[in-house]
Amino acid sequence: MVMPRGTAIVVVLVLAGLLLVPVLGSNYLVDLSTEILIYMLFALSLNVLIGYSGNVSFGHAAYFAIGGYTCAILLTTYEWPLLLAFPAAVLLSGLAAAFVGYFCVKLTDIYFAMLTLAFAMFVWAVAFKWRDMTGGDDGFVGVTVPALIDGRVPYFYFTLVVVSISIALLWVICHSAFGRTLVAVRENRTRAGFVGVNTRAMRHVAFVVAGTFAGIAGALLAMYNHGMYVESAFWTESAQVLIMTLLGGMYSFFGPAMGAALLYLLNVFTIQYTEYWPTVQGVILLIILLFVPEGVVGLGQKIRQQLAKAD
Repeated sequence: MVMPRGTAIVVVLVLAGLLLVPVLGSNYLVDLSTEILIYMLFALSLNVLIGYSGNVSFGHAAYFAIGGYTCAILLTTYEWPLLLAFPAAVLLSGLAAAFVGYFCVKLTDIYFAMLTLAFAMFVWAVAFKWRDMTGGDDGFVGVTVPALIDGRVPYFYFTLVVVSISIALLWVICHSAFGRTLVAVRENRTRAGFVGVNTRAMRHVAFVVAGTFAGIAGALLAMYNHGMYVESAFWTESAQVLIMTLLGGMYSFFGPAMGAALLYLLNVFTIQYTEYWPTVQGVILLIILLFVPEGVVGLGQKIRQQLAKAD
C-alpha cells in the first residue's frame, strides 16, 4: 500500500529534522533523539501484536532484552564483528518469539497476556542469575562498539538508518495482505476462521514479527548504553512500552511512535523535578483508559471531525 501523501510529507519532514539534529550542536539533544528513536521502534513492534492482531502482551520486553544481551555478548565476549553479531541478535530474538509464540497463540485474551508475562519473567530470571554470561544484577557493561559508529553523532546516524529501515519494513508488513488479514482476525477471529483464515498461524507470525523488531531495538540500546541491564527484561519495561502504544493510539501505525516520543520526553521532564515518575506514569495510564482510549492520534482525529462539522 502506498503511503498517503499527507503522511508521506510528515514523515519526510520528520526525517529531515532528525538529520539536522547534530547540526544544532547539542550533545544532550543527540542523545535524547537516539533514545527516542530506539523506543519508537520498540513501541511499533509491540503494536503489531496489539493494534493489528488484537493480542495484549505483558512480556514484550523479553525479546528486547534477548536482542540486547545477545548483541552485547557476541560483540564483547566473543568479539564478533557487527555485521555478524547484530543479525545474530535479531535472529535469536525472532527464534525466541517463535518458540514462545507457539504456546501463547493457543490461548486468547488474559490467558495469552499472562503467559507472555510468565515467559518474560523467565528471561529476566536467566539474565539475573547467569552472572558469568550476563553480569547478573550488575549488568553487562563495557560493550564493544565498532570504531566506525563509536561516537555520539555517528551512532545517532546509525540508529536513524536502522530504525528508518525497520519502520519502512513494518509499514510494508502491516499494510500488506498479511496485515489486512491480521486486522480481520483482530476484529472477528471466529468469522475470519470461517472464511478459511488460519487464525492461530496468523497470530503466531505476528508474534514473531513483533519479537524480531523488538530485538533490533534491544540491540541498538545495548550498543548505545555500552551495556545491558536486567531491568530491560523486567515487567516494568513491558508496561512502559505498552503505555507508549496506548498513549499514541494502537489503531494507528505511527501512533505508538508518537506515544513513545511523548512518554519518553515526559519521563525526562518529570524526573528532573520529582522522584515520583511511576506515580505519574500510573496517572497517565488511568487517563488514557478512562478518557482517551483511542490515544493521541484518535483524539486528534475526533477533534478534526468536530471542527469539520462545525464548519
